[in-house]
Amino acid sequence: MHTYHTILIGGGINNLVCASLLAKAGKKVLILERSEFLGGCIRSEEIEGCVVDTLSTAYPLFVTSPAYGELKTDLDAEGIEFCVTETPTGTILSNKNYALIKTDREKNRTDYNALNTGDGDRFREQISFIEQNADFLFSFLGKELVTFSMAKYVAKYVWKTGIKDTFDKAGVFVSNVRNDLPKHFYGNELQAVLAPWVLHTGLSPDSPFSATMAKIVAFTIELVGLPMVKGGSYKIVEAFKNIIEKKGGEIKLGQDVEEILVDAKGVVLGVKTNANTFRAKNVVASVTPTQLYGRLLKTSNKIPKKVTKDAGNYKYGMGNMQIHLVMNEAPKWYDENLSKVTYVHLSDGIDDVSRACTQAKNQELPEKGTIAIGQPTATDPSRAKEGKHVLWIQLPECPNFPKADASKELSYLCKGEWTEELREAYADKIINRMGDYISNIKSATIARKVISPKDLSQLNINLVNGDPYGGLCEIEQFLVFRPLKSTKNHTTPIKNLYHSGASTHPGPGLGGGSGFLIAQHLK
Repeated sequence: MHTYHTILIGGGINNLVCASLLAKAGKKVLILERSEFLGGCIRSEEIEGCVVDTLSTAYPLFVTSPAYGELKTDLDAEGIEFCVTETPTGTILSNKNYALIKTDREKNRTDYNALNTGDGDRFREQISFIEQNADFLFSFLGKELVTFSMAKYVAKYVWKTGIKDTFDKAGVFVSNVRNDLPKHFYGNELQAVLAPWVLHTGLSPDSPFSATMAKIVAFTIELVGLPMVKGGSYKIVEAFKNIIEKKGGEIKLGQDVEEILVDAKGVVLGVKTNANTFRAKNVVASVTPTQLYGRLLKTSNKIPKKVTKDAGNYKYGMGNMQIHLVMNEAPKWYDENLSKVTYVHLSDGIDDVSRACTQAKNQELPEKGTIAIGQPTATDPSRAKEGKHVLWIQLPECPNFPKADASKELSYLCKGEWTEELREAYADKIINRMGDYISNIKSATIARKVISPKDLSQLNINLVNGDPYGGLCEIEQFLVFRPLKSTKNHTTPIKNLYHSGASTHPGPGLGGGSGFLIAQHLK
């Protein structure tokens, strides 16, 4: 007899979404989380009386997701509110010129035309192209792909669009930032405001599909901004927990699943943890393919060799670093218009981002990597005591195993791993660079916390070598090829065992997509 309808391994957003939907449907669910913190990449802590989001901080993909559509009423009942500004993002070039993306479409057109004649009109054309093709693009980015219904949808699309026009559009969709953006935007400011955003999708400016992803991000940000959870990201984790438990679901922390139990016929039985054994009809594992087909299914003889081989060849991406600053006064930007921008990137655009990616992939500290500066207390003042401010800083182009410094400054510390000394020295270098734009960044800082790629991997087992995106997101490991070429959608070779999380379609982004898709199948 099954004790649970579904056991979910891991307490990240995908499994929280899945468990919430199943619990609401009357199914008995159990979440097992190996750490003492529920939420996966959603975590907050208190530093100097301020709420600081340890990892993720903005959720545009979640508020536009079908998961939020189904759970909004429940989350509202738990007191969840999202805060946004009218100026979600912008990029500052080294000459201190900058461009912003606002939630006002016509203001964006006017601003970009003022920066470079015609850029605003061409921006509207490109975003309109995304809007016109939104149904097709978001179907591919949000639905199960290897299904008869998807095949029928694609066939209908080709019939309606025409074979030649379909191939023409496909060519546009797979274009990269380097080749595509300069064709449309002649000023470096607008190119620079879009290029860094591909990093947040796990791509680089030279990656196929990166131009489309950059425009989808711009389309989404114009539509909903960069929503932050009022009071701190952990609030939404607490809300999910309440939704699940009020419907009879269970959540157990400190339960490291050591093995997924499978019977002789290849049907899942449950799981074995470091402390207990739990039985269930279904198991949903939010883990990497490396873990699933290695550690968790190591005793099963029901896994085809092709799957085991593909899992062993699964690739991971660049590392990320986080720097959190608490300041005793507001950041003094060189231009006060930047003080209310949710995310500010420091970058000179396509070449800068591309160069930094290449250097990071070659295990070098980038000479001038992209700096993403989040201003959560400018968006949500409730996170800080009066007079204090928080800066949330992300460095998305970091080597996993630093062997050199492209600028030569810190090469003496680069020995193939992130040590505490290297972590703090690199953070010092980043803060010094930020000082050119924020005059009081050193004098007003009263607390600092730095999280290296190595630290990230220790915080969350799914962030392998500091990759926050659950694995490489290049086209050969994305869409129908995610997680593996030898598996289909979220199913596995084991009956009633499902694979969720950022390593599966539709990938990273904290939208809850894989959890939603699995829940639709299991409800």
